[in-house]
This record gives sequence, C-alpha cells and structure tokens, in this order.
Amino acid sequence: MVNLGDLFPDFVAQTTIGTIKFHEWMQDSWAILFSHPADFTPVCTTELGEVAKLAPEFEKRNVKLIALSCDDVLSHKKWIEDIKSYACLKGEGFPFPIIADEKRELAVLLGMLDPDEKDKDGLPLTARAVFVVGPDKRMKLSILYPATTGRCFKEVLRVVDSLQLTMNKKVATPVNWEQGGDCMVLPTIKQEDVPKLFPKGVTVREMPSGIPYMRFTPQP
Repeated sequence: MVNLGDLFPDFVAQTTIGTIKFHEWMQDSWAILFSHPADFTPVCTTELGEVAKLAPEFEKRNVKLIALSCDDVLSHKKWIEDIKSYACLKGEGFPFPIIADEKRELAVLLGMLDPDEKDKDGLPLTARAVFVVGPDKRMKLSILYPATTGRCFKEVLRVVDSLQLTMNKKVATPVNWEQGGDCMVLPTIKQEDVPKLFPKGVTVREMPSGIPYMRFTPQP
C-alpha cells in the first residue's frame, strides 16, 4: 500500500505501447494511474471513454495518463476499439496506454483489490483506484472506489488543478473550489508574512471563536 507522500513504486509493466518503466515513462510530468476490474466491462468502458475525451485537458496541465486492467495487451487493444466506438472517438491510436496486470501483481502492490467484488472465477476484482503522482515521483492524492461505482473524472481534473496550485503557492482550496475561485491562506502562514505572499489581499471572515483563521485570498 502506498500512502500520501510516499515514493511511488518504479514498476516495469507491459502496456499497449510496449514495456515501460514507470518513472522513466513519467519523465518530469505529473501522472495519473487509474485502475479497472477487467476489459469489456460496461462501467470501465464508460470511464475510459470519458478520460480519452478529457485527455487534452490533462495534457494542458502536464499530466500523463495511464490505465490498468487485469487482462493481457491483446485484449486491451481489442477493447480500445469498443471504447473509441462508445465515446465517438475518431482517428488512429488512443491517447494513453493501458497496463496489462494479468497476475494482479500491481493490484496487490498498490492495494487495489476489492474483497467484496469477485470475478467469474471467484477472484477479487481490481477496485477503481486513482493515483496522482507528482513530478517528484511521490503520491499526491489517492481515491479508491468499489468496482461497481464509476468515477467522476471531471472531479479528478479539478483535484489536479488544486494540487498544482497549492504545490507552489501557500494556499488551500475550500469546499467546492473550482479554477478561478478564492483560495484560503494556510494556518501556518504568519500574519506579518501575509502582505508579501498575497499581494491581491486577504479577507478575514470573523468567527464566533474570535480566532482569525478563515482567511480568503483571490487565486494566486
């Protein structure tokens, strides 16, 4: 199991674009690895189709995408044609590789097996995990859904915006934050440092406790 802040494993895997070594494949980019229970399954097909359509948005943010499913590369390549048909994607190729994890070695290493959902052979299905890895090769965020629940990848895109903003700016993003919305000054920032760090100004919302911790600032 990989925890937040841990160095993400530098695994070697067979994919639809050939053999990759994860850190080398990432280079200096961000990366999102998202897993699927199996090929030719309905929820997975909708998810991969959605991510393929959103791929240009992730590319704008310097994020590389890679999927994982517990079938072989040949199966993945056949499945891609179904995904493209469902999502109405035109042209040759596919915008990201799919890892073949037939022996479920990566699923075990990354703690992605769903004990409550089984395949036709009685084996635990791979859960719907999302791992966001930073350019420093450390895990910045993880989301784990059961096999039966499809994910919202527009939320994943929103999360990437937040992670990238807060990595270099001393802010947090409040509930339901979206690109362009107000951010919050971290509690660790001393008041005397606020004018220098936040030239757009800071608004403090008064609270019954009297503690001035609700500090809002326009997005840096």
